[in-house]
Amino acid sequence: MLVLTAADVQELVPMGTAVDLMKQVFAELSAGRTESPLRTPLEVPEHEGVTLFMPAHVPSAEGLGVKIVSVFPRNPQRGKPTIHAVVLLTSTETGEPLALLDGTFITALRTGAVSGAATDLLARPDSRVLTVIGAGAQGVTQAWAVATVRPIERVNVFDVNADAAASFADRLRAYDPALAEKVVPVDDVHRAVAESDVICTATTARQPVFADADIRPGTHINAIGAFTPEMQEVPPETVARSYLVVDAVDAAMAEAGDLLKAIDAGLLSRDAVRVELGHVVNGSAERRSNPEQVTFFKSVGNAVQDVIVARYAVTAAEQSGRGQTITL
Repeated sequence: MLVLTAADVQELVPMGTAVDLMKQVFAELSAGRTESPLRTPLEVPEHEGVTLFMPAHVPSAEGLGVKIVSVFPRNPQRGKPTIHAVVLLTSTETGEPLALLDGTFITALRTGAVSGAATDLLARPDSRVLTVIGAGAQGVTQAWAVATVRPIERVNVFDVNADAAASFADRLRAYDPALAEKVVPVDDVHRAVAESDVICTATTARQPVFADADIRPGTHINAIGAFTPEMQEVPPETVARSYLVVDAVDAAMAEAGDLLKAIDAGLLSRDAVRVELGHVVNGSAERRSNPEQVTFFKSVGNAVQDVIVARYAVTAAEQSGRGQTITL
């Protein structure tokens, strides 16, 4: 069985490649050519944590596997990352364990990449100012991905933890040194949002992290942090007035607090949640209709993302001789 570290995956899967893989796999998902049951969460209330079990099968990529990801918000107090994950691939021919990969970096990479794909499809081509709300590992790859598809000149970074915002540029430098020089930590999130062309939210908030009035016409929003019905990052008024695109309708309607709370408030109809990113990729749904339109991509994550990135990494590793082979 092949073992790939985070450094291996980073070397093997450039962000531009990951963005293309997200477009490919979400087109497959929306066409009904993948299988990804709703993830199974196991709450660990005594530590305010949750571990998620996420299987998927992507036949077109010969990808079959499961990601196990834990989100423990108290971890930074222990000097540890909030998110830990592994991805296990199995052979689509025999079912044998094929590879074990660090899933923490894959999670950050593919979550950034899907926002990169959504930004490429929905944001104005001249978008130059990005605001990232939530300066953790997910926020860093959000910035990296958006700058891969748009000519970003400034990256505003806000976090309730000022130290996280202050270290954002240093952590981003490992992926994109030039972009790191454009990072500006901010303490006024409302002002930052008001001057933004693209906004990425990557938090575990349970209340909106900005005000609807902050959003200017033509803004594109990627909301990737709220992944349970109780969580919320985006004001329901913003959700209701935006062109709404989700990663997968069934998962979004089961898990996305940003949408469910807008529906509960009577501001959004369940029928309005119907356009998936894969529909935009394959042309069955429109992209941005005009420069003034506010576009909103909501993602709760899907294991097809992890499996296709892992499968690509394994193939690249086999071709390059990278990684370690072990016998169980």
